[in-house]
Amino acid sequence: MFYFQLVIMAGTVLLAYYFEYTDTFPVHVQGFFCFDKAYSKPCPGPEDNSKAPPVLVYSLVTAIPTVTILIGEVTSFFVKTEGAQEKTIVTADCCYFNPLLRRIVRFLGVYSFGLFTTTIFANAGQVVTGNQTPHFLSTCKPNYTALGCQSPLQYITELRACTGNPFLVVSARKSFPSKDAALSFYSAIYTVMYVTLMFRTKGTRLMKPTICLVLLSLAVLVGVVRVTEHRNHWNDILAGFVTGGAIAAFLRFNAANSLSVSLPPVFSPTYRLQGYRILRSHDHQPTPSPVPPDVLLPPRRCLTSAV
Repeated sequence: MFYFQLVIMAGTVLLAYYFEYTDTFPVHVQGFFCFDKAYSKPCPGPEDNSKAPPVLVYSLVTAIPTVTILIGEVTSFFVKTEGAQEKTIVTADCCYFNPLLRRIVRFLGVYSFGLFTTTIFANAGQVVTGNQTPHFLSTCKPNYTALGCQSPLQYITELRACTGNPFLVVSARKSFPSKDAALSFYSAIYTVMYVTLMFRTKGTRLMKPTICLVLLSLAVLVGVVRVTEHRNHWNDILAGFVTGGAIAAFLRFNAANSLSVSLPPVFSPTYRLQGYRILRSHDHQPTPSPVPPDVLLPPRRCLTSAV
């Protein structure tokens, strides 16, 4: 079973690679209307010049969940009592794993599988639909005179209508869904579910909501930046959010169901002080005096003999 999972993981990585870096799957060529304002936004330039460049997005979606899982699992392993800790187990009939290492590999492996799966779904959607970006016509640079464009209602289906850089034109045809939005939202939802189900806090009720809102806000911010820079439409961003969130939820309920085992509760100093005061108040309460045994006995009836 272990080797079978490795084969599935390797196949997923290879498929993501072919979608991303090869021309094995050609992009569907969609037509466009002449002078369409929805696709005539100014070209935002290379992706590296974005306020949320792919290098930054990919680094965050890799580092944040990894650090969170490492902190959670190490804390869980060392805080548990001796009797509650797992023993050494056997995996694939050949390898002996420490329980801490086993859980880290499990959660990070599931997360990595979902990350590559999200990449495949996003790339497949872009290749199949071929939807243009808001700056498509600025990149395509069609010769409207040669194409005979006389009215904005005229639809162009000519395959060689674009005179711009072919590589940039192909990239401008891959807008739906937004891959950056899908990856960022998948990472945020997976990490939020891990934090929510694994960490239990008492007395610090705002810590978990704050962490979760920060993670979700970062994912939403990536989508907002993509729209404001005219790199994607709003429907591309929403489709990416749905894709990433759905994959994260599916893996949570099918592959990472052991998230139900939570960490020991973390108490805040205020909560501990409150509990200490309650104990002190109980210590100062007067103890009830013992009841004499005579009070507990029922009264006896006097028996008189008949004269």
